[in-house]
Amino acid sequence: MGDHLNMFFFGYFPYIALAVFFLGSVIRFDREQYTWRSGSSQMLRQKQLRWGSNLFHVGIIIVFFGHLFGLLTPMAVFEFFGIGHTAKQLMAIIVGGIAGIMALVGATMLLHRRLYDPRIRATSAPSDHFVMSLLWVQLVLGMLTIPISLGHLDGSKMVLFMTWAQGIWSFQPGVAPLIQEAHWIFQLHIILGLLTFLIFPFTRLVHIWSAPIWFLGRKGYQVVRSRKRPVT
Repeated sequence: MGDHLNMFFFGYFPYIALAVFFLGSVIRFDREQYTWRSGSSQMLRQKQLRWGSNLFHVGIIIVFFGHLFGLLTPMAVFEFFGIGHTAKQLMAIIVGGIAGIMALVGATMLLHRRLYDPRIRATSAPSDHFVMSLLWVQLVLGMLTIPISLGHLDGSKMVLFMTWAQGIWSFQPGVAPLIQEAHWIFQLHIILGLLTFLIFPFTRLVHIWSAPIWFLGRKGYQVVRSRKRPVT
């Protein structure tokens, strides 16, 4: 990847994606939380949905928080608890691999339902297909990183990604070149991950913020269907 593209995707794009993610979520939560919904199709093909949804959500939650804590926790914390580079690398591969398989199997079942069931496809928006396809590709890329990581059990590549992620989070300049020599699968995995954050506020993914606790202080009703005046 060229120097300019590398600087954009791993130096500027993270801030663009995260800014849109946070600001877009806040604005939409403040202005439109009564109109968003998860768009559930649970009344259609319930068995496939039940298995697919449970596998996907459990797996993706473990994968997300594994990435979050694994990348942003300072290495000194792991060393304090006696967890070395190799142990952390193996833990990420084993736990992340199991959770990744669960999420991928679930995502495949959900994507199959959405694409090949005429009734579900008819009630789905184009953004639904795009988001589910994006997550599926992202999970496949994540699984493809495992064989590469097995070749770096010393944890050198893991430390490189941790240094980059923590540098971005703490606004340190000059961390983008760290990713330039990484395998293209890792690079594409990072870019699609940031793209997911970028489009988050504009898709049904925002229903994640609708945790049950928010309903305790809500002063309005969810708008499912607007009332239309009869034609005279």
